[in-house]
Amino acid sequence: MEEYQGQTEDDKSQGTFSVHDGMDDEKDLGHGIDASDASARKGAILDLEAATSKKTTTSGEYNKSPIPDGGSQAWLQAVSGFFLGIVTAYGVFQSYYVNDFLKGESNSAVAWIGTIQGFLLAFMSIFAGPVLDRGHPHWLIMIGGFMVVFGLMMTSLDHAYWQLFLAQGVCVGLGSGQLFIVAVAIIPGWFDRYRAFATGIAAAGSATGGIIYPIMFRRLQPVLGFGWAVRIMGFIVLAGVVLSLLLCKQRTLPPPRPKIVDFSGFEEVLFTLFCVLSFVGSMGLYVPYFFITDYAAQRSHLGEELAFFMLPIMASGGLIGRTLPAMIADKFGCLQTLTFTTSISALLIFCWIPIRESKGGLIAWSILYGVFSGPFVSLQTPTIAAITADMRFVGGRMGMATLCLALGVLVGNPIAGKIMTGQDWVGLQWFVGATLAASTILIAATMVMKGRQDRAGQTLMWSGR
Repeated sequence: MEEYQGQTEDDKSQGTFSVHDGMDDEKDLGHGIDASDASARKGAILDLEAATSKKTTTSGEYNKSPIPDGGSQAWLQAVSGFFLGIVTAYGVFQSYYVNDFLKGESNSAVAWIGTIQGFLLAFMSIFAGPVLDRGHPHWLIMIGGFMVVFGLMMTSLDHAYWQLFLAQGVCVGLGSGQLFIVAVAIIPGWFDRYRAFATGIAAAGSATGGIIYPIMFRRLQPVLGFGWAVRIMGFIVLAGVVLSLLLCKQRTLPPPRPKIVDFSGFEEVLFTLFCVLSFVGSMGLYVPYFFITDYAAQRSHLGEELAFFMLPIMASGGLIGRTLPAMIADKFGCLQTLTFTTSISALLIFCWIPIRESKGGLIAWSILYGVFSGPFVSLQTPTIAAITADMRFVGGRMGMATLCLALGVLVGNPIAGKIMTGQDWVGLQWFVGATLAASTILIAATMVMKGRQDRAGQTLMWSGR
């Protein structure tokens, strides 16, 4: 007879005892029980089993079965995340707005559109993460997808700075945050050994968007105009959202948590250090993506056409950087890989300073920076999963860590824009290099503390417990 599946181990043992105890009693009493009573008891037992079985499948019990770590269904989740990643690439608009559409607005003012979009993308993860933990990925995809597509369609109709700020910055940012958390946080439930690589595939979607959208916009805008160029991008996003909605499946459904936003992770040393390094690193990490086109045109004098393509060139490096290092991380560890790649990123920023009018040098530098900066994005989720003892809380903790990353973007990009007010490229480069160097030190410290925690066999807490 099938055992009663309770919501906890105590419930499970208690439920099993009740069912079998009833059967044993029936055997022991034998002829002492009327046949109709015995039949009624059997019916009651079957009803109990059916009810408890139904409760198990619908109540959101945490799936404690071994992680598949492969198989078609698991890899389809990585593909689903990839399609969600191809949402938007703001860098394609920065140069166009400054030089044409919003001519007269400063670099710093225009950068705020992309900055608020990036901030809200991460900020929404605080609320979207717990929703995902409660088992509602499809609602996040539908609502988030609608907001991104609606925001892009409104952007295609806008003519003023404040309109673009609301549509492209706020609306697209809020929607992107809901899609982002589903794209990366659903994967740890399907993968263990290949977790970083699977997350890298999902994260590669945004790098692919960084390649496709600039080229598409560059070719369509002169022919069809700004409005239809953006609308076509919106239709592509819609197609990606629909495909992801069809493919997405959450393997684990943990029980609801008492708190929507849970700050308990900050009681742990490793999680706190990781959030701090995410904040510091993100202050400078994305700055080259925002300003490489302007640098190529103003500082390197490469010409408008080649300068425009520096962003997709950098994004192509990011496509490699979000997948290949992830495979290495599965073998050697996420923190070890992050320490190496972030240190190289910091070194590359300082190597950027002497590159001025060298066309080949700037192209090579852009590809390399894309490669080595990519893991800072793609290894966020697998690293959090690696330092989190209870996988039920990965979504919520991913949201908190992403918020810290968003705050770094919110602070870093305006600082970079302010530095650029005086066309101080060297000052900008030193700022980015310093933030990445500091982040490298923090990653190394987190790696050391992770080793200490593993040797101790218990979670390191700030309270010392």
